[in-house]
Amino acid sequence: MPFVKVVKNKPYFKRFQVKFHRRREGRTDYRQRHKLITQDKNKYKSPKYRLCVRFTNKYVICQIISAEIIGDKVLCAASSDELPKYGLNVGLKNYSASYCTGLLLARRLLKQIGLDETYKGQEEVTGEVVSCEGPNGRTYFVEELDDEKRPFRALLDVGIKCTTTGAKVFAVMKGATDGGLDIPHSNKRFPGYSRDEKKFDADMHKERIMGGHVGDYMREMEEDDEENYKKHFAKYIEHGHEADDLEELYEKVHAAIREDPTRDVKNKFTAIDKSFRKPVKLTYEQRKAASSAKKAALRKAVHGDDDDDEEEEDA
Repeated sequence: MPFVKVVKNKPYFKRFQVKFHRRREGRTDYRQRHKLITQDKNKYKSPKYRLCVRFTNKYVICQIISAEIIGDKVLCAASSDELPKYGLNVGLKNYSASYCTGLLLARRLLKQIGLDETYKGQEEVTGEVVSCEGPNGRTYFVEELDDEKRPFRALLDVGIKCTTTGAKVFAVMKGATDGGLDIPHSNKRFPGYSRDEKKFDADMHKERIMGGHVGDYMREMEEDDEENYKKHFAKYIEHGHEADDLEELYEKVHAAIREDPTRDVKNKFTAIDKSFRKPVKLTYEQRKAASSAKKAALRKAVHGDDDDDEEEEDA
């Protein structure tokens, strides 16, 4: 009987289906992603943009991304490691720096697509949710709607981050909306909202944006443990930032971002060491000759030692 391959073996009848690679790693929430990227059928090939916010150990990264069949396409990006250019050298991952990064992304994107003069956003920080109603009854989260051009809309993508009240992902979103983007949101996740009383304290939110919580912590630590204060806030002391100066510092940073949000052009790396040359590959005969020479040298060394031993014994 000839060999017959068993196609319907035991694994064939199993119902187990392997999860996606990024789901197995716990890096992507596909249920959330499906809702964020699914576009209405009557909008044809219009891209649906997401404001993606991610945190590393030191910085905040935010991007405007649209999903395509071949993969995600990044339209614009900003990171908090660019903030030293605007005068902020410390605390590049806190709530205030997250707001600045969102503001930088919004102004950079609107300048890129030519809407920076049409939608300037909130030039003065208030902490309030700004919105207006369009002619079709739709709510736009900008201060005023233009007659000809609608604002750039994006949806907040937090990834696998916990969306607790006061989280830093909402600081990036607030910075982006104050920068002129249209991002649907409410005040229920901002610092200052009380779920029990159903009230929102905008002044508390503004204080958090302007670094008030950092200033309070600096004063408290300086009074309780001055030695630990000098160690903990060494970078602040090095750059001459005190607790009372933080609000003024962030005002200057916001103004500098609005003045020039463009990305610095990096110079192309040209310091290439051209003196190095890869050695020419040896032929089979050359390799065989080199091997024979090594073997002969080893034999000579071994036999030479034996001859020396024999001469010593004779003596």
